[in-house]
Amino acid sequence: MSDALVAIVMGSASDAEKVAPAEDVLKKLGIPAEVHVLSAHRDPEEVRSFALGAAGRGLEVLIGAAGKAAHLPGVLASWTSLPVIGLPIGSQDLGGLDALLSMVQMPRGVPVATVAIDGAANAALLAARILALKYPEIAAAIEGFKV
Repeated sequence: MSDALVAIVMGSASDAEKVAPAEDVLKKLGIPAEVHVLSAHRDPEEVRSFALGAAGRGLEVLIGAAGKAAHLPGVLASWTSLPVIGLPIGSQDLGGLDALLSMVQMPRGVPVATVAIDGAANAALLAARILALKYPEIAAAIEGFKV
C-alpha cells in the first residue's frame, strides 16, 4: 500500500516540466503524491494495471497529463472509479487544443474533470479540494493558499 493520496500520471517524460507545478502545489499542501510515466498508446496494459490497482494501493485522486491525442485521462477513468483530473499539455502542433478537446469530450460514463492547457497547479488544487472533503487537515491547508 502506498502512502500517496494522489498519483500524477504523464504520457511522456517530456511532459515533466509542465507537470512540475502540480507536484509543487501538492508538496506545499502536504499531500503525498507519486508520479508515473505511462502512455495510453505505448503502454496500454500498464495503464490498465495501474488504474485497476490504484484504489487498492490507497490512491484517492488521479491526475492524467497528456498532450496531442490525449487519451490517458480517459483510459484511466475507464478502468477506475476514482476521480480523474485531465491535464492537457500544450504542444507545438495545435498549442494543446487537441489535448483539451480529447479530454473534455469523454463519453457518458467516463468522467474526466479537465483543467486548462498546462494548468498543472489548478489540477493539483482541484485534487486537494476533492481530498479536503475527507481530510480536515487538507481543508485547513487550502484556506488562504495562493499559488
